[in-house]
Amino acid sequence: MVEVGEKAPEFTLYNQDFQPVSLGDLLKDGKPVILVFFPAAFSPVCTNELCNFRDRMALLEKANAKVVGISVDLPFSLKEFKEKNRLGFDLLSDFNKEVIKKYNVVLEDLKGLKGLAKRAVFIIDKEGKVAWKWVSDDPLVEPDYDEVVKRAMEVASSS
Repeated sequence: MVEVGEKAPEFTLYNQDFQPVSLGDLLKDGKPVILVFFPAAFSPVCTNELCNFRDRMALLEKANAKVVGISVDLPFSLKEFKEKNRLGFDLLSDFNKEVIKKYNVVLEDLKGLKGLAKRAVFIIDKEGKVAWKWVSDDPLVEPDYDEVVKRAMEVASSS
């Protein structure tokens, strides 16, 4: 598992518009990046989770943080999911399951579905290091959203 203080693994994934997005590009302007791994677009818990991030964007923007969601869904599904839920941040497709393996957040089995993303949040600081992380082995458990905002503020203020 990628630990706090370690360099975050680099990646390039397609977003919902089939545009490549890399961690390096996200970090270019010196803002913290919040990686939100989620199991599946349109599932009830994931919809609630991503909408909670949407509803906290004003607070996260005060921390100058960028949010990106990552799942193994296809970009086409992610585009519809983003539009339907009015999400103001990119959703990235890890369809080939390379990034969930790099971050060691593979949900091995969810009712027979193999290799989804675990529900996880990583805050990457401007140097590209993991400043904070939260990972759940239970896909029904959501992160403490207020804690994510608090940690993003701390990372931004220490920069």
